[in-house]
Amino acid sequence: MEELNQALFLMINAPDHAQALLLAMARGVAEWSIWLIPLTLTFGWLRGDERLRKLMLMATASGLAGLLINQLIGLIWQHPRPFMIGLGHTFLAHAPDPSFPSDHLTLIWAVAFSLLLHERSRTAGLCLALLGLPVAWARIYLGVHFPLDMAGAVLVALISAWFIQREEHYFIDPLYRPILSFYQLLASPLIRRGWMRD
Repeated sequence: MEELNQALFLMINAPDHAQALLLAMARGVAEWSIWLIPLTLTFGWLRGDERLRKLMLMATASGLAGLLINQLIGLIWQHPRPFMIGLGHTFLAHAPDPSFPSDHLTLIWAVAFSLLLHERSRTAGLCLALLGLPVAWARIYLGVHFPLDMAGAVLVALISAWFIQREEHYFIDPLYRPILSFYQLLASPLIRRGWMRD
């Protein structure tokens, strides 16, 4: 399996003299796409009613659960990144921490899968799920992840979204009121002016 993982990595990884434009695009996708997650969740919260806000909380909880699972996996199995074993070419600075699964892709797809589970947020979920594809390519292309790191991220994201959906009554309902009260306290001047939703 590791031989296949490395062979697939070398097929996708950028060559030594990669085109500058392609490298710039890959860096942009790899580093900046992740910010669409908090922007989507914040926009959904600010514009939504109670049900939509709870969906945003579920998606947030799914993403956090996925990252927690990744940390546990990293403690148990410290799989090196390609540059840690001198494989391929690296065009993105990264800490030499465990590569499996990809945190970036886990967060994107855990949020996306959570949103896909509900008809009201399905379009946003589909857009974020599709966003994960170029992110996966870019992080392999730039030499900081293996293809199986992305496969692991898909599995963790699915488990996280399913678990939070299944146990929603334990997590979301108890958290919603305190978070709403905190938001209303912080945003009260803007809410009073009608610039933000109560």
